[in-house]
Amino acid sequence: MGEKTEYEPGDKAPNNGLYMEVGEASFHQEIQNPQIIELKRGDTFPETTNKDRKWKKKHHAMVH
Repeated sequence: MGEKTEYEPGDKAPNNGLYMEVGEASFHQEIQNPQIIELKRGDTFPETTNKDRKWKKKHHAMVH
């Protein structure tokens, strides 16, 4: 079982890194000027700009 890749506001960051806001189906829906945040392990994810978005580690978000 692997680590989950999408996080909701209020979840804790599993690792240090840059996280990017993505749409519900990130490979279909490209967000213009998404929020990008830097978190340390254990930091809490902030609210997204709308309820249909989630957080994803930046290098994973760019691949999909």
